[in-house]
Amino acid sequence: MISISMVVCMLVVLLAFKEHSLQVKYQTNENRKAQLEEEITTEEARTKDIEDMQEYMQSDEYAEKIAKEKIGLVKDNEIIFKENK
Repeated sequence: MISISMVVCMLVVLLAFKEHSLQVKYQTNENRKAQLEEEITTEEARTKDIEDMQEYMQSDEYAEKIAKEKIGLVKDNEIIFKENK
C-alpha cells in the first residue's frame, strides 16, 4: 500500500513540474504572438505608405515636381529667380 502511495505521489509531483514547464512555454508563446501582431500592424502601415507613395509617383503633380527639380523645366509664363553666389 505504501509503495502505491509513493508511486502516486511521484506521479503527482511529475505532473506538477510538467504543468509548470507548459505554463512557461505558453507565456513565451503568448509574448511572441503579441510581438508578431505588433510587427504585422507596423508592416501593414508601411505597406499603406508605400502604396500611397506609388500612387503619388504616378500622378502628374509628381512628374511636374521632378521635371522642375531635376531637369529645370518651367511652365510657360513662369518666372524663375536665381540666387547669386
